[in-house]
Amino acid sequence: MRQIALFEQGISPTPIVKMSGCYGENEYYIKREDMIPFSFGGNKARKAAVFYKEIKACGADIVMTYGSNSSNHCRIIANMAASMGIACHIISPEENRERLYNTRLVEDFGATVETCPVTEVSGTIDRRMESFRQEGRNPYFIMGGGHGNPGTRACVETYREIAAWEEEHGLHFDYIFHASGTGTTQAGLVCGKLLSDAERKESGQVVGGQKIVGISIARNEERGREVVRQSIEDYLGARYTELFREQELIFTDEYCMGGYGKYTPEIAETIEEVMKRDGIPMDTTYVGKAFHGMRGYVEAHGLQGKKILFIHTGGTPLYFDFLERQKQESV
Repeated sequence: MRQIALFEQGISPTPIVKMSGCYGENEYYIKREDMIPFSFGGNKARKAAVFYKEIKACGADIVMTYGSNSSNHCRIIANMAASMGIACHIISPEENRERLYNTRLVEDFGATVETCPVTEVSGTIDRRMESFRQEGRNPYFIMGGGHGNPGTRACVETYREIAAWEEEHGLHFDYIFHASGTGTTQAGLVCGKLLSDAERKESGQVVGGQKIVGISIARNEERGREVVRQSIEDYLGARYTELFREQELIFTDEYCMGGYGKYTPEIAETIEEVMKRDGIPMDTTYVGKAFHGMRGYVEAHGLQGKKILFIHTGGTPLYFDFLERQKQESV
C-alpha cells in the first residue's frame, strides 16, 4: 500500500502571521491552516491525518463519509483514500448538485458519490455500510466534516500550536475566531484551552481570559451550541464536569447570512478586501463568511485594542468558485 509521508510523519505547525492594519482598532493575526501541504490544506487535512492512522490500523479497504458538493472534508478524504490505494464512497444530499471545484476534484480522485434526499442521509449511510459488509468488505466510516473524537483530537493539537506560538513570541491573544460548522473544530479548540488551563493551574501559572468564538456558517445558536458542547463532553469524558465552564463556549449565529453556502455581496466584499490587502484567498461558504462575521462581532461588542487571531480553516478550491461567480455576474 502506498504511504502518505505527511500523515506518517505528522503535520508540522502551521504559520501564524500578522495581518495588515486595515481591519479596525485591533491587532489581527491569522493561522494559516490552509497551508498544510496536502490537497490544498485546511484543518480537514489535519483531521484526516488522525483518521489515516485509524484506517491503517483496522485494515479498512473502503472509506465512507458524508458531505455536500462544496465539502472540503470530502475532497481531502477522497484524496487521502486515493493516495492510500483504497476506495472511497461519499453520501451526498441531492438537493444541490452544482459542480464546484471540490466536486470535480472528488470525482478526479476516483470516489463514488451516492446522492439521496438530505432527510434520508442517516438511513442511506446505514444501508450502504451493511451492503459493503455483506460483500465481505471492511468499511471505515467518517462522519461529515470529520466530526467525532478523532477530529476533536486533531483540533486540540491546533490549540496547543497556538499556545506554543504565544509562549515563543511573548504575545497572548484576547480572542480566537473561526468558522464553526459541524462543531468539531470549536470543540477541539475549547478542549485544548480547558486542558491547558488545568495544566497551568496545577503548575501555579496564571490562567488567562482568552475567548474562543465560533462563527456559525449554518446552524442556529441553540443547536450549534449543543452539538459543540456534546463533542466537548465526549472528548473530555470523566473530566468534563471538572473542566467545562459554560462561558468558554461562545457560538453565534448572527452572521449566518442566510444559511449554508449562501452568497451575499457583503461576504464577497470581505473576500476581495482580504485578498487585495493580505494576499489570502477565502471562500463564501466557510472562511470568508467567518471573517466577515468576526468583524461584525468585533464591532457589535465594541472590541478595541485587542489581539485577535483568526483561524483560516481552509477551502482554497472554493475561492476559484467565487472567482467564477464574480466573472459571471460581471458579464
